[in-house]
Amino acid sequence: MEGGVNIRNWADLLPDALGIIFSNLSLQEVLTVVPRVCKSWNQAVLGPYCWQYINILDWSYRTNPNHIDQMLRILVTRSGGALREITVSGILNDLTFSYVADHARALQILQIPRCNISDSIVEQLSSKLSSVTFMDLSYCCKVSARSLTAIGKSCKALVGFCRNMHPIDLNERRPQADEAVAIASTMSKLKHLEVAYNCIDTLSVVEIIKSCHELEFLDVRGCWDVKLDQDWLDKRPRELKVLGPHVIDQFEGHSCSDYSDTDSLYDYESLDEDDDGLWDDEEDDEDDEDRIGGRLELRFYEGFNENYVNGWV
Repeated sequence: MEGGVNIRNWADLLPDALGIIFSNLSLQEVLTVVPRVCKSWNQAVLGPYCWQYINILDWSYRTNPNHIDQMLRILVTRSGGALREITVSGILNDLTFSYVADHARALQILQIPRCNISDSIVEQLSSKLSSVTFMDLSYCCKVSARSLTAIGKSCKALVGFCRNMHPIDLNERRPQADEAVAIASTMSKLKHLEVAYNCIDTLSVVEIIKSCHELEFLDVRGCWDVKLDQDWLDKRPRELKVLGPHVIDQFEGHSCSDYSDTDSLYDYESLDEDDDGLWDDEEDDEDDEDRIGGRLELRFYEGFNENYVNGWV
């Protein structure tokens, strides 16, 4: 008590409370500013409490793709097996996905759009993702119905799934009726499903709706072979909201190659657990105007509300 005012020492807060507070800061602030404040805050950043929810989506769009896997491994290691969410774009290889799965016993939300993983690794490791309730595999061109089937059979708690595809790059498009069959036959508890710009037809959509009795939201924007006439819409379950197939809202353009070749925001070597180099990070002074423009991409998954899913389980 000083001058009638109760003075609180923030350094004395419990690590889990600090983790909740720091989760509202940017990745840059948590890794480069917070550790410099005091020893207890530095220890909190090094511990698992700050990394139960790893959401580095925005950062992964800006950075050099070669840095994404390394950063993700560092943060997953710090989580100490207490992961609840991973949201990142552009995982480059199966080894990183395997590392994530090995630390995913408590994982509930897995959003990894534009990842480069294969069917074989998903089939091999899907059983380790059994606690996941929401998953996003949008724009993942190397996975197919094999992966979706493995996920549906292993992730029995899955209530939200995103499998949006690129609206412009037709070279990456292929018939996806088998993926619709995989969803219908293995993901019966879905409440939220996004399959925008998938190459599916009306029969595929009807089969999904018939099989997923709890479905509340279905996004089929850009699925041009899906024909939903008024008679069909009148017969749908009242609780089901269908968006599409016509694109009725504006979407956000994003550059898939929007990164700097001189990514100096983080010193990845210094982020190693056995190094104190967290104190040596540099500021990134590069202007956004100097970055390279790329392809257009829809980012539907950004609208996902975690509290909504938590209410389902």
